[in-house]
Amino acid sequence: MKPSQLSAIIRRLEVMMEDDGEIEVRRFEKDGEERCVVKYDRETQTFELEERESNQSYQFDDLDLVAIEIFELIQD
Repeated sequence: MKPSQLSAIIRRLEVMMEDDGEIEVRRFEKDGEERCVVKYDRETQTFELEERESNQSYQFDDLDLVAIEIFELIQD
C-alpha cells in the first residue's frame, strides 16, 4: 500500500501553521511541475492558494479544504 498523499499534504500545512514566520510559503509539485503555491498568514489565520496553470488565487480558513484542493491539483 502506498503512503497517503493527503496526510503528507496536511502535515506540511500544519507545519506552516506552527512555524514562527508571519507568512509561510510552500510549493506543491507533480513530476517536477509546480502546480500551486500556498501561503499561510499567521495574523489572519488563512491560507491563500495560487494555481499556477490559471494564475487564480483562493482564500481558505479551513485546513481540510485547502488540503483537498492541493490534493486534486497534484492528482491530474
